[in-house]
Amino acid sequence: MKQTILAKRYAKAIFTVGQEQNTFEEYDTILQGLSALYAESPEVVDALTNPLYPIDVREKVMTGIIGSMEVDAVMGNFLNLLVQKKRAEILPEIAESYKTMVDEAKNISHGNVVSAVELSDELKTNVQKVLEKLTGKKVELTTSVDQSIIGGIIAKVGDLVLDGSIRTQLAGLKDSIKGRE
Repeated sequence: MKQTILAKRYAKAIFTVGQEQNTFEEYDTILQGLSALYAESPEVVDALTNPLYPIDVREKVMTGIIGSMEVDAVMGNFLNLLVQKKRAEILPEIAESYKTMVDEAKNISHGNVVSAVELSDELKTNVQKVLEKLTGKKVELTTSVDQSIIGGIIAKVGDLVLDGSIRTQLAGLKDSIKGRE
């Protein structure tokens, strides 16, 4: 079960500390690394979250992870607190919320561009520049191909959606023709 509200609270707490100490980017790297470890190694997740293991064993596992990652005392205490409070299972959600906060602090938005054909590097750069100008933020783009849009592109950045696909234009034309009947 997703516990995004709780994850956001923990992320905000460690983000605030990270900002005060100017280590929030380092903390982001650590949290993203742990999130990837969770995805790759279900046995690590089990060792940190399984209630059949005594809490001191789970703390030793986290201490080992902390030692191998060479994290500072504040982040180490935070990660140990997650184990003590039986919140280690929401670590990937904390990392996701934290990443969002870091991107916001760095004025970065993530966008997605869907096109009917693969976009050239030059066209990707041009689309990125236009989206950055419209949003006032640095935009990191991901692209995908969907031949069902026939032509044009659909760009999404946050709440902004720019649909210049031929499929949408044809649907609009169809609706306007129906409206005249």
